[in-house]
Amino acid sequence: TSCLIPGLFFSLYGPVTAKTAFLFILPQYNVSVPTADGEQVQYHYGLKDLVTILFYIFIAIILHAVVQEYALDKINRRLHLSKVKHSKFNESGQLVAFHLTSVIWCLYVVVTEGYISNPRSLWENYPHVYLPFQVKFFYLCQLAYWLHALPELYFQKVRKEEIPRQLRCIALYLVHIAGAYLLNLTRLGLILLLLQYLAEFFFHMARLVYFTDENNEKLFNVWAVVFVVTRLFTLTLYILVMGFGLPRVENQTLDPERGNFFTCLFSAPTRMSVLLLVCLFQASVMWRFIHFQLRRWREYWNEQSSRKRAAAARPSFLSPSPGYHENGVVKAENGTSPRTKKLKSP
Repeated sequence: TSCLIPGLFFSLYGPVTAKTAFLFILPQYNVSVPTADGEQVQYHYGLKDLVTILFYIFIAIILHAVVQEYALDKINRRLHLSKVKHSKFNESGQLVAFHLTSVIWCLYVVVTEGYISNPRSLWENYPHVYLPFQVKFFYLCQLAYWLHALPELYFQKVRKEEIPRQLRCIALYLVHIAGAYLLNLTRLGLILLLLQYLAEFFFHMARLVYFTDENNEKLFNVWAVVFVVTRLFTLTLYILVMGFGLPRVENQTLDPERGNFFTCLFSAPTRMSVLLLVCLFQASVMWRFIHFQLRRWREYWNEQSSRKRAAAARPSFLSPSPGYHENGVVKAENGTSPRTKKLKSP
């Protein structure tokens, strides 16, 4: 009897439990789409995605704690950083792990789906309502990570001065990722995320190296180059897709049920306004970057000039004598004594 009760329970409630688990773990709304090679299972979005995102928010919190305890805390104990640097080190450490994982994952997705080899696929057959499994799963995990960053502000005891900046960063990522996901611009969103995460990875990696060795700023120079290149690619991609690609789509009618928001958001006047806003935003980002670099170089040259002035103002008796020492006697470079010889009177 004791063996029959658990068996009866699992036979009755096992399928229900499995369906509930799949609702949390796997992406929902799968459909079979006919292709040239046969039928292919693809996905679209819906309200059940919120349940999946909620599950991966808890997964992200657990992984965040694992990275913090087993990696960052051990390094912090060795470095003995101040409270301000300790907070920035933890932030950069977490983001380095996230950006590195996202760059590798996103690069794998765009390469295997052919978005890089065929740039026209970014706007062809818009709207891209049906997504491959790896594309939808990537977007759900991205939304879960940036939503998990909100409670982490409390768990990590972030300073009040840092909270507004981090909230702006989280909000911008959520708006852009959710916008690309809901407006069926997922292909364009993948390329833009890849460029953004690549620049952010080098920045936070440079901060980590700087905290370990304040004299080592070489990675900041690498980040500066990567940042400028990614900004140029981002602006070019926006203009190419929104200015030239999407206006050539055959289906120009507004059809929200089929996921076509093209006429609503990308009609001729609105499209120019969006491109203008994008250009202004990228220009403001570049202006802040140039201002930051100029201030950094100014501080560097001021430090170098102060060192030169301090070396020039050093007393002469502290400067090293010309020549070298041999048996306690100063010798000139040619091997003769540095003392002046008395000339014999004729």
